[in-house]
Amino acid sequence: MPPQEFRAIGHALVDAVADFLARLPEAPTASPLLPDAMRKKVGKRELPEKGTDIAPVIEKFSKLFFEQSTHNGSPRFFGYITSSAAPVSALADLLAAAVNPNCGAWALSPIATEIENESIRWMAEFMGLPGKWDGILVSGGNMANIVGFFVARRAKATWDVRKKGVTDSESRRLALYGSAEMHTWINKAADMSGLGTDAVRWIATDDQHRMRPDALRKAIAADRSAGLTPFLVVGIAGSVGTGAIDPLPAIAKICKEFDLWFHVDGAYGAPAVALDDAGADLKGLRLADSIAIDPHKWLYSSLEAGCLLTRDPDALRDAFAFKPPYYQFDDNEGQEVKNYFEYGPQNSRGFRALKIWLGFQQAGASGYRRMIADDIALAHRLHEFVGKQPLLEQGTVSLSISTFRYVPADLHARSAESGAVTDYLNELNARIATALRLSGRAFVSNAHIGDRYMLRACIVNFRTTLADVELLPELIVQLGRDLDERIRPATLA
Repeated sequence: MPPQEFRAIGHALVDAVADFLARLPEAPTASPLLPDAMRKKVGKRELPEKGTDIAPVIEKFSKLFFEQSTHNGSPRFFGYITSSAAPVSALADLLAAAVNPNCGAWALSPIATEIENESIRWMAEFMGLPGKWDGILVSGGNMANIVGFFVARRAKATWDVRKKGVTDSESRRLALYGSAEMHTWINKAADMSGLGTDAVRWIATDDQHRMRPDALRKAIAADRSAGLTPFLVVGIAGSVGTGAIDPLPAIAKICKEFDLWFHVDGAYGAPAVALDDAGADLKGLRLADSIAIDPHKWLYSSLEAGCLLTRDPDALRDAFAFKPPYYQFDDNEGQEVKNYFEYGPQNSRGFRALKIWLGFQQAGASGYRRMIADDIALAHRLHEFVGKQPLLEQGTVSLSISTFRYVPADLHARSAESGAVTDYLNELNARIATALRLSGRAFVSNAHIGDRYMLRACIVNFRTTLADVELLPELIVQLGRDLDERIRPATLA
């Protein structure tokens, strides 16, 4: 593609993107099409044997892409912890892709590596982490946590686990611990590492969905008595379902007592520790050995951008570094550089750091603190609005997540019952979530609190306003009334 052609197509596409961003606050939050209709809309083509003029292809697809996507940048997208990406992220990804550095080795990406180094340092500084932390950018929360898992295993295994694995005669059965609210990444890590998911101990939670330190201590002691080797405790700084924050200082104390690695899954909630009014439990993440954080969640970067931070600067290299003879990246005249292929599982790595780096420069630390605080305040206002609706039942509110459900007036007195009433309310609210999504007017997801299916609104969006959260309860009530009239079984009439 000649430069002049690129310039023409690029200018047209940037104009289209700018128009899309201008329309986004009023655009539907999601496409109403079901899978078969979406496949028909996309169409089916044979593999092209010959190339074609790409300009009309890009123009046509961009229109379809804008129209038929789920718009997590919409101010009424409350569904998952996927933020409204800052427009500067789109510019950053364009710029990064144009040069296409491989951020696996300094020699292949000298300036990009230095930008990643600085972005990691800025994130640690933003969260007030003491000492000199190091880290690596990865695809997202799952991978950041899994990298932390392997770092912990290397650090706390009592034998050379990298060389001898988990089945050698010197190996020991390892055990790890997290609350019953822990994300399923832990199952993936236990599976991929060969420990097996039975190595995971799901620790009971209190009435605020936080890990119980007494139950943790008891589980660790029982495993040690049984001859197992506990090595890792995972604390949560903002659970996926309810935004719960574990008692991190108490967990840190237990980890120190038993010499266990303390990892914090802060993929969602970690940035909130930067707020002046952050609670003591959240501030406890600063006591961790490693922390997972997702800039593409509450730092408003575009996908993909996750990060694993470690207190020990050598921990990542200890877990991942190898020195094959075909990598000759040390010819820097004795000057120290960072080759990121030694710090994680990837060799080929894109330039994820640029959007984080530009974002910090555009908004500043104070701008991020203000946006995060606004999101939290809006979630609490939503909780208040729900409380004023007689047909809605408040659930939980923590960080920027609020949970609630629709309960018909005549079933309100029976809503605590188990059995048929609970089953019906769960089905009704699940259908409300689907109907709301297909309406394009807003998007919520769900959480489970005990045996109750709850509607869940998570606000990580700089576009969301008070009017948006005030409208949501009204939409839920409208849909709830209509669905209740149509689907309620005769046995509950």
